[in-house]
Amino acid sequence: METEPCPGEQEKRVVETNEPVLKEAYTGPGDNESQEEKELSHGLQQEDKEPHGEVDPRIDSQGGGKEGTTLNPLPMSEMTEIPCVEERKLKTPSFAKTVRFSETESVEDRENSEEGLFPDHEIVQWTSSSFEELFLAEDWENITDDRLLRKKVLVPGPQQAVHPAWGQEVTVKMQGVLEDRTVVEKDPKLVFVIGEGDVNQALEECAIAMQQDEIALLLADSQYTYGLLGRETDIPAWAPLLYQLQLLDIREKPDPLILPISDRMRIGNQKRERGNFHFQREEYSMAARAYWMALDVLTTRTRDGSSDVLLEGEEEEVQDYRVKCLNNLAAAQLKLEQYDDALHTSRDVLSLDPQNVKALFRTGKLLSDKSEYQEAMEILKKALKLEPSTKAIHVELSKLVKRQSGGKDTQKWQAKPAQVLRDNIAPFLNPSKKKPPVSH
Repeated sequence: METEPCPGEQEKRVVETNEPVLKEAYTGPGDNESQEEKELSHGLQQEDKEPHGEVDPRIDSQGGGKEGTTLNPLPMSEMTEIPCVEERKLKTPSFAKTVRFSETESVEDRENSEEGLFPDHEIVQWTSSSFEELFLAEDWENITDDRLLRKKVLVPGPQQAVHPAWGQEVTVKMQGVLEDRTVVEKDPKLVFVIGEGDVNQALEECAIAMQQDEIALLLADSQYTYGLLGRETDIPAWAPLLYQLQLLDIREKPDPLILPISDRMRIGNQKRERGNFHFQREEYSMAARAYWMALDVLTTRTRDGSSDVLLEGEEEEVQDYRVKCLNNLAAAQLKLEQYDDALHTSRDVLSLDPQNVKALFRTGKLLSDKSEYQEAMEILKKALKLEPSTKAIHVELSKLVKRQSGGKDTQKWQAKPAQVLRDNIAPFLNPSKKKPPVSH
C-alpha cells in the first residue's frame, strides 16, 4: 500500500519532497478565507512527525514505513493533517504502504537487495519492445476492454490452480519498471487485500486474473497506476509501467477483531497512511474510504462485543490513533463538501479528546456556518484558550461576531484575556507594553 513519524532511526528520516501542493482543507459554505485564516497555529499538531515538505501539513500520519520526513510547522486554519510519503533506495513506497496482516521480514531485508526478483525471467530477456508495440501486440491478453491493461503469461500456474476472488488477501512477488527499464517498484512479498485499494488498480486487476504460482508480465497504462500526477520523485506523469509478477499465495482476509491489538494498530495505521497518500493527491473520496477502513480496525472490541485484554498503554494508543484518523476523515469530508458529516466526525474527535484544537476549530467554524452562533462561540473560545496566539481562531471569532450583528462592521472581536480565559491571564499579557510614566 502506498503510506508513513515512520519507525526507524531519526537521523535517517529527513526526506525532501515536492508533493503536489494541496488547496486549503476547509472552505465553508459561502466563506472565502484569507491567507491569514489558514495560519492556525504551529500546533496542528506535530502528532505525526512527518508531514511532508510543501504539501499541506494537514494530515496526521504515523507508523508503518521505514523512513519518514521532518514535520514542518503547520500553518492553517483548517487544521488538517498530512502524511509522510517515504523515499526509499529504490524510490518505491510499495512495501511500507501495503497493508500486511503479518510481518515475516524486515523492510531492510525486502528492499535493500540489489538482485533482481526474477533471475530466471528477467524482463529484458522477455521483451525489449517499446510500450507502444506491446500495447498493440497480438500475443498479450487484455485484462480490460480498453486494451490499457494487458498481461502476458511467462510461466502458467499448475493445472487446476485457483484464481483469487475480491476480498481475499494475496501475496505477490512484484517488480515494476518504466519504459527505459528503470526499476521503480520492487517487493518480494507484497501483501494486499483485493478490492480495498491497498495498491494501485493495475495490481488488483491483474492479481484477480492470475492463478497461484503463475508468473506474468503486466503492462499498465498510467490511468491504472499513478495517472497525471505520477509519483515523486521516480514515476513521471502519465507514465505507463511494466510489471513482472508472481502470485505466491491466496488466503481469506483475517478478521481484524480477532487479531492482537498491536496488529490492529499496525494495519489501521497503514490504512490511514493509504488515505494520506490519496489526500495528498486530492483524491478525497478514496482518502475518506481508507480512513473509514482504518477506523474499523482501530478498536479494542472483540467479535463478541467485549473489550480485548490490553497491555498497559494500549487503550490510550488506540484512542490516539483513532483521533488522528478521525481528524483526517473530517478534513477529507470538508474537501468533499460533506459539512454535516465533517461536523459529526469532529464531534467524535472531541468525545475522545475534548481539548483537540483541530476538532474544536472545525466544530466551531461549522457551527458558525450553520448559524448556531452561541455554541460556536463557546467552542471557539475554548480553542482560543488552548491556543491564545493562533490568529485563525481570532479571525473566525471576529467573523462570528460580525454574523451575529447582522453583517455590520460595528462590532469586532477583541481578544480580551480576562473575558476569554477567565483564569491566569498573566502568561498572555505582553510584558513589553509598559504603562506610560505619570507626569508630576
